[in-house]
Amino acid sequence: MANETNSPATPEPTLIALPVTMSDIVAEIEAEKLQRAALRPANKSAVFAALAGAGIATVIVIFDGYGDSGQIESIEARDAAKTSVPLPDQTISIVAIVWGQSAPETRPMTLTEAIEHLVYDALSETHGGWELNEGAYGEFVFDVAAQEIRLDYHERMTVTEFHSHTF
Repeated sequence: MANETNSPATPEPTLIALPVTMSDIVAEIEAEKLQRAALRPANKSAVFAALAGAGIATVIVIFDGYGDSGQIESIEARDAAKTSVPLPDQTISIVAIVWGQSAPETRPMTLTEAIEHLVYDALSETHGGWELNEGAYGEFVFDVAAQEIRLDYHERMTVTEFHSHTF
């Protein structure tokens, strides 16, 4: 005799089709890019003001990525005499876009974290996927006097040439 139970049948899961199109996704990405670009001047000013206040003339940020991962390798601050100096352990406010939230959020960050934030935003905007496959490496130079951030970017590529001849 078979073992029978009187439990109700489990309902089948229902899939809900969302009316999302590729153009919706592209529009959302573009809107986020515009929002990041609009936030950059104030964030950059906050970082440069803190650097100037600490007597720092230049910051060099080295990054490297490959094999689907990437990171900042080093951050070095230098004074006007090009002597390496420590970054101050100072907290500043940065306005950041938070994934899944509709409005940007003001966040307190150490100066080091704020520099990293600017670097990762710039890499995402200019070279999204810099950490994938063979990846890329390079450096950011923060020039405090000029209030500029320069990116020197090197992308790795694998090239394969194949030749087949039948005579």
